[in-house]
Amino acid sequence: MDELILVGIGTGNPDHLTLQGIAAIRGADLVLIPRKGADKADLADLRREICARVLGAGHQTRIAEFDLPKRDADGDYLAGVADWHDAIAGAWAGTVAAASPAPRRVALLVWGDPSLYDSSLRIAARLSPPPRITVVPGITALQALCAAHRIPLNGIGAPFLVTTGRRLREGGWPKGVDSVAVMLDGTCAFQSLDPAGISIWWGAYLGMDHELTQAGPLAEAAPRILAARAEARARHGWIMDIYLMRRG
Repeated sequence: MDELILVGIGTGNPDHLTLQGIAAIRGADLVLIPRKGADKADLADLRREICARVLGAGHQTRIAEFDLPKRDADGDYLAGVADWHDAIAGAWAGTVAAASPAPRRVALLVWGDPSLYDSSLRIAARLSPPPRITVVPGITALQALCAAHRIPLNGIGAPFLVTTGRRLREGGWPKGVDSVAVMLDGTCAFQSLDPAGISIWWGAYLGMDHELTQAGPLAEAAPRILAARAEARARHGWIMDIYLMRRG
């Protein structure tokens, strides 16, 4: 493998793919598709749909699927993530090595954008020998959230902060900002905040056919979000969501 191309594919709508992304997929010798288990099969299905749309019949680009290793949630968080990234890098390398003829340009379709709370670039740095890395940017969950609610991300001339549910739960509202976007929150950390004066805009499955949104004052919207999230997770077996909160 001479080159690894990380292609941002947006948040669930195949139309999110850019012309640059289309060219990258068509120009690759091999496209890697991760499988995350039966409960998340539609994530792999979306990648397959994108490849089918872009490549069409008779195209020379090959597709190889692999089972994504699971992270050990016990023990130290950062050490567990490091071991997980090593395992994923090994899965990438093994899948590429098994392809025949050997591919020189390999593409990996990345949910959202490779730069925002995604570890593809860190995992790619673990490959040996290191290939040349090319990044094709994609639409982020932040963009899709703001578009779904028809709101700006920041106040006029004001900063905003992007954080995780774990950090919000452990540290509370970040200092110095009135707008906070929260990703990777499996426990709805907004419940740990005093809701007075806070508004929230929440979205799940953004860009997909079963997109869900809720918004309003946090005190009023939180129960609706919790109920919608629980019902959707039970129905689909998985959920990807994000929310923006603003004070004042």
